[in-house]
Amino acid sequence: MIERIGTASDRVMKTLIEGLEQEFGRPAGRALAERFLEAEEIDFHWDARSRERWLGAYHAIDEDEFELDRVAILGRLDGEWFVAVCIVDGDGRAHGLEGCRH
Repeated sequence: MIERIGTASDRVMKTLIEGLEQEFGRPAGRALAERFLEAEEIDFHWDARSRERWLGAYHAIDEDEFELDRVAILGRLDGEWFVAVCIVDGDGRAHGLEGCRH
């Protein structure tokens, strides 16, 4: 079965909220899910992307020992569309998030 990324990310958020509500009660579920989202913002947005476009190399001030790229992403997370720029390594792992707009 093929599922759109936006639908999958909405389902993940719903499941996360439901699990937290079962564990900590209904009022706390949504608040805790939002905290999880804040703490793991980069990974949640990177995984929820539906489109991406390479923008070029990322030139860090401290010149890390590995190369990073800037990638524009578009996606949907928790029922909202977003656009952002991610800082990504050569293995496709996100290291930073810039200018995220909902």
